Amino acid sequence: MEYVFSDRISSLAPSAIREILKFTADPEVIAFAAGNPSAEAFPTEAVAKIAGQILAENPISALQYSISEGYTPLRDALKSWMKTDYNIGTEGDDLIVTSGAQQAIELTCKVLCNEGDTVLCEDPSFIGSLNAFRSYHVQLKGVPVEADGISIQRLEDALKREKNVRFLYLIPNFQNPSGITMSLAKRQEVYRLACKYNVIILEDNPYGDLRYTGEDIPTIKSMDEEGRVIYAGSFSKILSPGMRVGYVVAPKPVIGKLTVAKQVSDVHTTILSQLICHRFLTEYDIHAHIAGLRTLYRGKLDLMLSELDRGFGGKVKYTRPEGGLFLWATLPEGVDMMQFCRDAVARKVAVVPGTAFLADESGSSQSFRMNYSTPSDDNIVKGVRILSELIAETIH
Repeated sequence: MEYVFSDRISSLAPSAIREILKFTADPEVIAFAAGNPSAEAFPTEAVAKIAGQILAENPISALQYSISEGYTPLRDALKSWMKTDYNIGTEGDDLIVTSGAQQAIELTCKVLCNEGDTVLCEDPSFIGSLNAFRSYHVQLKGVPVEADGISIQRLEDALKREKNVRFLYLIPNFQNPSGITMSLAKRQEVYRLACKYNVIILEDNPYGDLRYTGEDIPTIKSMDEEGRVIYAGSFSKILSPGMRVGYVVAPKPVIGKLTVAKQVSDVHTTILSQLICHRFLTEYDIHAHIAGLRTLYRGKLDLMLSELDRGFGGKVKYTRPEGGLFLWATLPEGVDMMQFCRDAVARKVAVVPGTAFLADESGSSQSFRMNYSTPSDDNIVKGVRILSELIAETIH
């Protein structure tokens, strides 16, 4: 039989990251291509204890249908946490629990965009979000990222030029894939431009708690006085990605439409996962847990940077993130980046080619993304050594 697929799906290519991760099934491959939390990061004993208590004390609460907006005590706890720690949330806002931040991103596009509308994003940006936007047949336009965040001049140029801009998608903290953090001045200017051109901002902040150096910078949502910022957060990087619990803080009319869209998507986020997140957030010291994650990942980042400083010999440029899970390495002009990535995989080291993160799928890149949270310390040292040998052979 010949199968005919929908226009929305037939044009989508498989995620380059997922394709590369197939190579990591080989236990000998060092996975700098992943974005998974470290195996040391999971509070397994606490989660096992909480799950056992839930299933012993009130199992039906974890096994029955629940409401689409999310488990009410979790929503209340999240609202309190967001307001107290991040000054996020006003009387005009509400919160919905989603199946990870990925669903929050996809549903935002679903409720705001018609086919042919424009979405602006950083360039490069997170491939999962880019493919979600592409699936709705929007015009995806990238705005270059500079050392301190999105180019303000190029952003305003795009806002003037592009038609029907429905929203601007941003990852201001330790951006995926670049690791770059947007400065306070640029956040303020981005918000000013959004107000000037009447555009919504989708602020994706899965890594914001994972700062290892420098000072915290206020979120764009905390500056929102006009109800034009949609904020997506997640438990994936601080507790467990497998539980698939994210959340959105947004103006109440937006939350209302996101709720309707979610009802036809998955009815509600897995309730057992929500119950576990609620108890961890309210009965355990979340700040102490996050502090432990910061210590763990700071050590891994410092190790990778020291090995890169030693091994790359100034031939390859790379970002020095203040947090998050990724850094961005850039080869000199004239070096074939895709061939470099293929050669790296052949030597049992997987990195992600930069072209995977471009708004324009036909665009070119000299960069590749590296992750330091997933591999062991020994594999960080070994993997960078292998890449350094490849660089020495490739760049003369």
